[in-house]
Amino acid sequence: MTAPASPERREASILHVDMDSFYVSVELLDRPELRGRTTAVAHDTSRSVVSSASYEARRFGVRSAMPVVRAKQLCPGLILIDPDFTKYRAASREVMAIFQEFTPLVEPLSIDEAFLDVAGSIRLFGPPAEIARLIRHRVRERTGLPASIGLASTKHVAKLASQRAKPDGMLEIPPERTLEFLHSLPVEAIWGVGGATAKALHGRAIRTVADLSREPLDSLRRIVGNANAERLHELANGRDAREVEPVRIEKSIGHEETFAVDRSDRAGIEAELLRLATRTGERLRARGLEARTVAIKVRYGDFETLSRSRTLPEATNATRRLYLTARELFDALDGGSGPSLTRAVRLIGVRTEQLAPAGSDPAGLWSDDEDWRAVDRAVDEVTGRFGREGLTSARLLAGREDVVDPRSLEPPV
Repeated sequence: MTAPASPERREASILHVDMDSFYVSVELLDRPELRGRTTAVAHDTSRSVVSSASYEARRFGVRSAMPVVRAKQLCPGLILIDPDFTKYRAASREVMAIFQEFTPLVEPLSIDEAFLDVAGSIRLFGPPAEIARLIRHRVRERTGLPASIGLASTKHVAKLASQRAKPDGMLEIPPERTLEFLHSLPVEAIWGVGGATAKALHGRAIRTVADLSREPLDSLRRIVGNANAERLHELANGRDAREVEPVRIEKSIGHEETFAVDRSDRAGIEAELLRLATRTGERLRARGLEARTVAIKVRYGDFETLSRSRTLPEATNATRRLYLTARELFDALDGGSGPSLTRAVRLIGVRTEQLAPAGSDPAGLWSDDEDWRAVDRAVDEVTGRFGREGLTSARLLAGREDVVDPRSLEPPV
């Protein structure tokens, strides 16, 4: 179910709810003595990255995705907490269930944020601002977790508003004040304006959203290209027709891993590709999806990062097909054939794209993968009853002490 198209809303009835320092906040429920301290959720290893940082740590410059080594340099007294993703997923499910009590139009973006359309809930709960207040109160009362909420007439502005409401606040942008709010922001605030785009815009003296909104579309096309120009022009002028979509079709599914020590052994990399393909195949089948494209990502010891992809003759969610394709892509990229790789690998990833509902590709009716699919179905049945350790490939029985970023091994909620 999707809300009726209404680009010109009369009220700020789209909410963006963003949990504050979610992983840290969940951990502090069990460790209240750390409240007010500089804390971060991360493994204490040389190659780990910060998953979440408290606002006290953020004042020192500590941010999510920052290497732990750098975080410790910025904040010598930083307290690290090992992540527990089972705990975070449980908390996320509880929070999302609370959102559903106010509206069925909930679009989760990640484990700790979602869009809500409350236009149809006003008669039951009052104005959107009151609904936002009730949501924040109910989340805090039931879970003990803080949340920040932005209210606006578009998804884009609601998300920008929630960022400026942090921590633990609420900001409403009425439709008539949308441009006033937007035009005061730096151009980097606009969704999709990264470093390269910002540099190109700055080169033409476009530094604020107001500057961007006034730039002629033809000129903007020459700076950032046709597709980007139209999107940026619309957003800078407060126009965003996207509706809240409770059922989101994933654009890609995959996993990646970082090694504690750069790996040069081909057998080890092939085992990791199998592990990644196995997890990716499980997620595809659990969501009733198949993929037409398989891609790999490789980061070498010198941090050079390369990607390669291949589109298959028919869509698949068979683990074996995903693995063989990923291995062939890696072999072509490495160019060697011996037991040692030509270059040491720091990170390896497998991703599937061009997703579609399983069985929707007519070519799959005569697929060579059918025998492999039968094996997958048997494995899924066993793991569904006894857990992932109930049945696995013999090649995956070795320990995992050389993989240091377990976030990539945890599927999203």
